[in-house]
Amino acid sequence: MSEVIAELLELDRSGSTPLSVQLADGLRRAATSGALHGGDRLPSSRSLAAQLAVSRTVVAAAYDQLHAEGWLSGRRGSGTYLTAAPAAAHHGLAMSAASTATTALLDLCPGAPCVPAIDRPAWRRAWRTAADREPVVRKQRAGEPRYLAAVTEHLLRHRGLSATGGTAILATSGTSAAVNEIACAVLRPGDRVAMEDPGYQRAVGAFRAAGVRVVPAPVDDEGLRVDALPSDIKAVYCTPAHQFPLGERMTATRRVQLVDYARANDVLLIEDDYDGELRYDTAPLPLLAAMAPDAVVHLGTTSKILSPTLGAGWLVAEPEIADAVLEYREQIGSTPSHAGQLVLAELAAHGDLARHLRRLRRIMPPRRAFVVDELSRRGLTIRGDDAGSHIVVPLATAEAEHHAIAEARHRGVALDGLARHHVGPQAIFGVALGYSALPDNEFTTAVPIAAECLARAFG
Repeated sequence: MSEVIAELLELDRSGSTPLSVQLADGLRRAATSGALHGGDRLPSSRSLAAQLAVSRTVVAAAYDQLHAEGWLSGRRGSGTYLTAAPAAAHHGLAMSAASTATTALLDLCPGAPCVPAIDRPAWRRAWRTAADREPVVRKQRAGEPRYLAAVTEHLLRHRGLSATGGTAILATSGTSAAVNEIACAVLRPGDRVAMEDPGYQRAVGAFRAAGVRVVPAPVDDEGLRVDALPSDIKAVYCTPAHQFPLGERMTATRRVQLVDYARANDVLLIEDDYDGELRYDTAPLPLLAAMAPDAVVHLGTTSKILSPTLGAGWLVAEPEIADAVLEYREQIGSTPSHAGQLVLAELAAHGDLARHLRRLRRIMPPRRAFVVDELSRRGLTIRGDDAGSHIVVPLATAEAEHHAIAEARHRGVALDGLARHHVGPQAIFGVALGYSALPDNEFTTAVPIAAECLARAFG
């Protein structure tokens, strides 16, 4: 078997991508292409290293990463076996523990809402009241009017964005669905879109599903680097409120530069307001959509502030863009979920949504402080502003990142590495650690374990 696998793998020894990452990518491709099958026994790390003429450490790091992602399983006394390919595997991209986390793991991956903060009586009341509404007869392509009114008030009160006058607002099924609709309705197959790198891979997938080409654009501690945007692009996708996954807020200066660039080059800005409502001691910065409604499509979702159960989000844009999206929906018969919109409208009507956001802003800062303290006591540094619901622990190498994830998973904690968030070759190494998903007792158990694993990987 080691000879067969060695023939399937091609390692570029002159490239910048670590050999362990190339090896893990090659094994994933072999599994998804059918060259390897679930249940196949893989060679030992020593044997495969000899076949590939690499160090055993390289193979061990690749195996550790694939174990963490759920591609491999070990059987005592009989070796390592390929499991069935995880369902979320796509185009050979490395998956994180976030994609394969089970109820048996304590989830510290980013991108999850703080469900423990939801007022359950208010939640149940909203669902009951929504269920008492008359069923719709015709699909409302733009969205439920009460929902659109609630979102309009929410954006004005909590995000400083007026979704009236010269702009239009639509309900969506969430950010990724909205990105795909924009790509299909406004852009053309083959158009190039600049994407933060590292960045939100579901947006990458949504663009690519529409035939749009995604090109990476680097980020630094001020956000997207406008001076490094690739040429000949039609749009830029970014997360200025809390860059995903690195956690920085785009500075005011950088926002002005980006808006000026978009207007000068006739480029559409797609602003994903990721974690925009979750700021604590930090002053809000102006939304791109508020600065340049003529050049920006603003996207938001209820998935992070409440729950993905609702399946509801919003899009704010110029009327021409909104009309194009509505025409596209009419063509394919697509309409955002009505039920989730009604529930959000009920929560807003009784003040429960505003109370929930205030509750989040009380609960999240102590959680973040606990994470920072556990990491700092072990000599680790963090990246990410005092906003949002996750931070990043930088690590020196891809191997360190893989080992931290694998050890944490072995100890029952799911972490998310930066490897899977890159569009191009991985340039930044580390782990994104979320602090919103778990109830208090599990949270205080999981964080010290994660900190210990990260400290060993760092050392």
